[in-house]
Amino acid sequence: MQPLRIALAQVAPRLGALDANLERHRGLIREARAGGAGLVVFPELGLTGYLLSDLAAEVAMRLDDPRLAALAAETAGELSAVVSFVEESSDHRLFIAAALMEDGEVRHVHRKVFLPTYGQFDERRFFAPGDIVRATPSRLGVGVGIAVCEDFWHLQTPQLLALDGAQILLNVSSSPGRDLAASNEVGLGTASSWRTLMRTYAQLTGSFVVFVNRVGVDESMTFWGGSEVIGPSGAPVFSAPFFDDDLYLVDVNLDEVRRERIALPLLRDERLELQARELGRIIAERAGLAVDTTAEPGAGPGLDVAPSRKRPTARDAAEAPEAPGEPIRLRSRRR
Repeated sequence: MQPLRIALAQVAPRLGALDANLERHRGLIREARAGGAGLVVFPELGLTGYLLSDLAAEVAMRLDDPRLAALAAETAGELSAVVSFVEESSDHRLFIAAALMEDGEVRHVHRKVFLPTYGQFDERRFFAPGDIVRATPSRLGVGVGIAVCEDFWHLQTPQLLALDGAQILLNVSSSPGRDLAASNEVGLGTASSWRTLMRTYAQLTGSFVVFVNRVGVDESMTFWGGSEVIGPSGAPVFSAPFFDDDLYLVDVNLDEVRRERIALPLLRDERLELQARELGRIIAERAGLAVDTTAEPGAGPGLDVAPSRKRPTARDAAEAPEAPGEPIRLRSRRR
């Protein structure tokens, strides 16, 4: 298989400036093509900026939007691109979406599944979560799996994509920098955490992992970049500088996926039937449809703690009269 040149568009989109960001995307796609790239990847919400809040509805596009079609047309003739935007569904829900564009068309769309609502994030207030995780065939000759930022903080996402046929896992991100400290591997806690995740997923799935993070500032958030390509052995192929707005070209040999998966067949040896059975049990127990094997005795259906009542203590045991031949037993919580 011929080497693949990947263009990482580590850019700083203008908040809410859809037309300007579309024009920048068109220019970068042309630059990537001129540089011999077969795939160009843009960050999460690269067409709109991240901290949209009430602007989300104003910059949203349906999949049949002519502006999206015009951008897809830039990929005509041996080029693939992944772009991210606010998608509006026919029933007017808004999603953080990432689309694979190939040969002039939109071929596949992933809607962000996990929307963070902790710390400085409030995505669930403005967006609906997607509910499908699927890999897709591509003109690159391998399966592609797309995830958006927080999706990779849940280990089921890369596993499902790889099991569904992806050999390249793409994560498009708008990750703000946090935890500046010299004690971290690279001086930025966010970067250290992301690098640990990506190397782990690459090795466990035997896949290339491509991470493209934006740079720039949206009001109170500063985005750190640090886009990377990780090989299927878990070794880094390329790491972009922090905070620099640029287009980076990286060559990869897709045959490495075959070599790694044969030499270390971790993905092959996943026990899916065991996982499905145990997940079914856990779901039933949490829903109160089966006895919870981790709950306290006396807990009601769907609960893991028994109703409040006085519980025996060590002092109770010492002071209570002992019945002949019947030792006092203290109930312990099974957790």
